Amino acid sequence: MPVPVPARMRSLANSNWELVVWRDRGETQVTLRGPETGPTVLDLDPTLGEGHTIGIIFRHGAFLSPMPVPRLVDTAVSSPHTTAHSFVLQGEEWETPTYDNADVFVNRLVRAGLLVRDPLVTDVLRGDTATLVTPRSVQRRVAAATGLTQGAIRQIERARQAVMLLGRGMAAIDVVQQVGYHDQPHLARSLTRFTGRTASQLRQAGGDEMLSLLYKTEVAVRP
Repeated sequence: MPVPVPARMRSLANSNWELVVWRDRGETQVTLRGPETGPTVLDLDPTLGEGHTIGIIFRHGAFLSPMPVPRLVDTAVSSPHTTAHSFVLQGEEWETPTYDNADVFVNRLVRAGLLVRDPLVTDVLRGDTATLVTPRSVQRRVAAATGLTQGAIRQIERARQAVMLLGRGMAAIDVVQQVGYHDQPHLARSLTRFTGRTASQLRQAGGDEMLSLLYKTEVAVRP
């Protein structure tokens, strides 16, 4: 018996940017998706074929030098030309990444000087203290590398972590204590802002709506 296709997919707010390869019925698309500061809902057409999607999520602090992440916030940029085996990025042709060669693809971007990383941003968002630069410099470097402020990143990642815990059946009051919200109304406001759903709706997720992929955050989310 075929598994019913959900009518919608809910994409939660996300503080990372990613490269997405989508293949369906002989067509291939490659898109750079920036951080998303709010939820989006995509209607799924049950008449479409079963597509195949690969996503490469880049850590905070990594960015494409010719295309700063701030330009990608709440938007996406698709390759102007793609085939089953190649796509165009920044005017150059690249082999389309697959699940098996994603690491090789990323290493090629690094060797070509397109993908660079600010290690200070990675460390600061992980909870380390920057001692050799001023707080204002840290703020500027985080914004330049991620397109978001430290506060926005932590708020988004805290909400995503709360969704994961609610999906495992944890009570809302326990989520408040685990993730570091002030109280349940604070949790409710955060979930509404970044997911568009209440705690009860997220615990009962399924049926005609699916959630976007969740992953364990590397960001220090507790206040």
